[in-house]
Amino acid sequence: MRAAQAPQLRVVTGEFYPDWEAVYRDNVERVYRLMFAKVGNRADAEDLTAEVFLAALRPLRVSAGVAEVRAYLFATARTVLAGHWRRTLGREVTSLGDDEEPAAVPADTAVSSDAPRRTAAILAQLPEPYRRILQLRFLDACSVREAAAALGVSVAYAKVLQHRALRRAAQLMEVAR
Repeated sequence: MRAAQAPQLRVVTGEFYPDWEAVYRDNVERVYRLMFAKVGNRADAEDLTAEVFLAALRPLRVSAGVAEVRAYLFATARTVLAGHWRRTLGREVTSLGDDEEPAAVPADTAVSSDAPRRTAAILAQLPEPYRRILQLRFLDACSVREAAAALGVSVAYAKVLQHRALRRAAQLMEVAR
């Protein structure tokens, strides 16, 4: 017969947030850095950060401890990010890492990685309409409406084109690995 396992204990620090404003102020930068590290652009990181807090607003208890609030926001961020990748790439990417604390967002736009080279290589392999829509939307930061006007197509078709281009780019990235 097995011995009964001891109950799991958790550390309670006694730290609580007084209100939602305090939850937001204490965690917004952390969530934003995480999202920026995953998506690589400010616009999407800002949108996803807002989405995390909106999703957590109802179910999250302010009376929960600071550690519990942070854990819940991290879990919500994972879900929001998975939804983002599912919408944009057609597949879920949910690996955030349990102890992951992203570095600060760079103040300037200088990139110290090989991302520009990889991006250029992927774009070079795409058909012209796909390459152009991705350049307009993500490199030139145009809205869908602006990109559609530049391409001379409807907004609906620009959305379809962007979706197809992102899926094709994701396929090319998988092959490159």
